[in-house]
Amino acid sequence: MEDKLTSHSTRCRKKLSHLIFGMFLLVFPAGAGGKTVTGPVMPGNLKDYVAAIQTGELGNSRKSIRYKSVSKNVTRVRITFDLKDTLHLDDWQVNILPAFSPDFHWAPHLTPTDEHIIAQHLFRSPAMVCSSSGRLLTLIPDLDLLAKTQGPPWYMDLDARNNVMTLGMSHSAVREHVLYVRTPGACYSPGKVEIGFYLITSDQKDKIFNPWRKINSFLWKKWGKQEWKKLAKSRDGLKNQVAHAYNWAFGSWEKSVWQEFELNGQQVGAPVFIVNTTQSPNYPGEVNEREFRSVWNQAWFSSLRSAQGLYRYARRENNRELMNYALKTKELALAFPQRNGLFPGLTGTEMETVEVNGEKYNRSKGWNTFFFGNSNRNPYTWDARLAPYHILDMSFTANQMLIWYTELEKDERLLTYATQYADALLKLQDEEGFFPGWLSIDSLKPMEYLNKSPETSMSVTFLLRLYQVTQERKYLVPALKALNAVADRIIMEGQWEDFETYWSCCRYGSDHLVGRKVLRNNQFKQNTLSMYWTAEALLDGYLITGERKYLQYGEKTLDELLMYQASWQPPYIYIRAIGGFGVMNCDGEWNDSRQSLFSELILRYGRELHRKEYLQRGLAALYASFEMMYCPENPETKAQWEKAWPFFGEEDYGFMMENYGHGGVTGPEGIGIGEFTIYDWGNGAAAEAYNRIADHFGEKFIARPLWKPEKIKPINLP
Repeated sequence: MEDKLTSHSTRCRKKLSHLIFGMFLLVFPAGAGGKTVTGPVMPGNLKDYVAAIQTGELGNSRKSIRYKSVSKNVTRVRITFDLKDTLHLDDWQVNILPAFSPDFHWAPHLTPTDEHIIAQHLFRSPAMVCSSSGRLLTLIPDLDLLAKTQGPPWYMDLDARNNVMTLGMSHSAVREHVLYVRTPGACYSPGKVEIGFYLITSDQKDKIFNPWRKINSFLWKKWGKQEWKKLAKSRDGLKNQVAHAYNWAFGSWEKSVWQEFELNGQQVGAPVFIVNTTQSPNYPGEVNEREFRSVWNQAWFSSLRSAQGLYRYARRENNRELMNYALKTKELALAFPQRNGLFPGLTGTEMETVEVNGEKYNRSKGWNTFFFGNSNRNPYTWDARLAPYHILDMSFTANQMLIWYTELEKDERLLTYATQYADALLKLQDEEGFFPGWLSIDSLKPMEYLNKSPETSMSVTFLLRLYQVTQERKYLVPALKALNAVADRIIMEGQWEDFETYWSCCRYGSDHLVGRKVLRNNQFKQNTLSMYWTAEALLDGYLITGERKYLQYGEKTLDELLMYQASWQPPYIYIRAIGGFGVMNCDGEWNDSRQSLFSELILRYGRELHRKEYLQRGLAALYASFEMMYCPENPETKAQWEKAWPFFGEEDYGFMMENYGHGGVTGPEGIGIGEFTIYDWGNGAAAEAYNRIADHFGEKFIARPLWKPEKIKPINLP
């Protein structure tokens, strides 16, 4: 399929590139039989790892290549041109050819054809990795140079089939959702043009097993830590932003956000799934609802999770009114009907199209038309009424019930509900240990997709927690069997496929890549949620059993997840980005709301491994969870919101888009700012993370992070 995507013009461009490469500078390592044409000899410590470095020319300008040995296994390479005149050149490249045959490759984004590139928009923690059983080669762009460059944008590319890593300069455009292709028009002004990168090598088995550890450490020490220090000094206002979230949902926007109705004789309620800017009290036009009015309890949008944060906050602030909102949301979750232990993931209302002054608008018919259903982010149907049961969603919700039961209040109904589901779940485990993806709502049998996927990890976390509550080994043994299945089959291959990978807004590959690698990159399309669920399950498995393998694999999984965290502040990202997360290797978001889920897990690993970098990264993720909020505490973000939506005012403080740059482009005039808030995947989720971490680590830890990892102990919950 990928070969078919490569057009005739692309193949012609490849042939031309090969001809041009013949005129490129070839730099061979000492002893490789080659000759250095210009510049110093490549350091000898690279000879077993790099066969050649091919650099293009910029017109007739003078070129120099400099190598600097940063440490035994780290070499900095800088290429400088001195341009006398303006130069137009669509594409410039430096190509690094490994001196071995890798069997593992990794880059932060997919480039399925020769037309595609990894645009600098995606440089959160930029690196490319090639490894075999005995050698590891990593390339990291020199972000100091990128931050000050005035030339064309940078890009990367990893061509596994031809064993080439590329760093280049070219304009690009978004194609598909979200992949990038080169576009013409790059221009170089007279003066110095400089591009560079770091090469990191190793032959040590532990470094090859977990290549991400060295990369993350390098990026954080060189760029992330200094940004973190600036951020930590200025982040006293998180408590204010938590208050903004709740004042928004249950105050200025309550009419649009809070949904309350009677169900089975019980008054229930929750914040609505999604609202948009047309529902602002300051919006001058008619309301137009973005999606069907609904409340979700699933692995993404969990009203029960958000309600836990509200409960913790209300308990700390002794606020009875907010506590009542939280309790009504718990009652709604318990009202979701169980069928043989299984239960739906959402409740919604029927919608209609109304006409006002000749314009059509999407509106709800009201909660008297409610129905139960499941997430429409699935391979089978966009109709939530017909959507199948999703094991992942049920396990996530049942786990949230256990957290409520163990940490908030001993409501036995929560334990009973979760136990009934667990007993149904155990019957669905296959011989290898995996739990299926989706179940037919008619037959309750497993369906086609993701029956051996890392979504299983969420069920592991749930069963391990239930074991801790009940001490019944019938939950522990299947959980460990499932955990071993994920460790043995998923982690080493990087097969991080879950529902969001293919069946949300980015559906690229859903017709030909499920269960298959992108051949040109030797990588699966992968998503960060399944990395998180797996890293969490492995840490819990280690803490319960003491099995070091789980901690080892957990650290590796967490480090791969951290490759999607911003480790610097790019000049072309117009909000604070340090600590924020992307979504997958085929999408464009910065500061995505998933960081509110990830933050405490990173902290827990930092405490367990006595690693200050993890603690800093975990808190940076928490801080970033609030960065998209419209409020005075985020001046850069606030300015971007007001450029996109000039009618925003004080009543909108707390409005918060789930991420930034979702479409793959940003700009100083509000490009990259969205138009909706998902309370359970935005402000409510960020507030929940703050309140949970405050309960577990203390508010002082969040506001004044001056600590030693080994001295951070869990706080006894009230």
